[in-house]
Amino acid sequence: MGVREIQVADTTLVIHELEDVCDSVTGRVLTGSWLWNSSLVLSEWIATQGRLTFDFQDKTVLELGAGAGLPGLTAALLGASRVVLTDIETLLPGLINNVEVNGLGDRVEVRQLVWGSDESSSEFDGFDFDLVLMSDVFFDMEEMAALAKTLKKVRRKETVVWAASEVRPWTGECLNVLVSEGFGVVELPSQLGGSSGSGNGNSFMEEDSLDMFAVFLLLPPNEDSHVAAICN
Repeated sequence: MGVREIQVADTTLVIHELEDVCDSVTGRVLTGSWLWNSSLVLSEWIATQGRLTFDFQDKTVLELGAGAGLPGLTAALLGASRVVLTDIETLLPGLINNVEVNGLGDRVEVRQLVWGSDESSSEFDGFDFDLVLMSDVFFDMEEMAALAKTLKKVRRKETVVWAASEVRPWTGECLNVLVSEGFGVVELPSQLGGSSGSGNGNSFMEEDSLDMFAVFLLLPPNEDSHVAAICN
């Protein structure tokens, strides 16, 4: 753990990872404060491919389960006028620090959001999000119904939802829960080359490991869609 420098759109983002953030009840280390490869994948994808179909200029962006906040910070660099990074309360200080060290406090804010909580989601009633970002959230199948509830609450008809995930044995099961909640799941084409630097000129990931990751578009309930092959 420590400080990572990530090249995004000809700019360097500084990300501080925290290794001593623990759950106040269980005492277990909260790995959400680490920079996971899925967030690196999503950050590069939106900076190289996503921006070709989505104009970030003056858009409002929400990141769910933001962790260290890299994808949301990337959206701010690409022109989003308002970015809201959300996670559980314990992880918020790390997010705030990453916003401040990158000088993005004028357009990026940090808020608590507990998936499935009506009270937590109601604080976003006045927001009009153009884009929702998620990385490595398809991990615990038991949390997917709560995630689906939150997505339905914070999105509007035109909201675009992108999610990057490492493809694990249970990823399809998690996506199938979202499908059962009415969402469509489409795996998007990606031509990732591991080009986002780590501050020392090296690729952030080995290129042959990129096949282990996928970027998905989540379509809203009741909209014509097809389900990605990973769910089959």
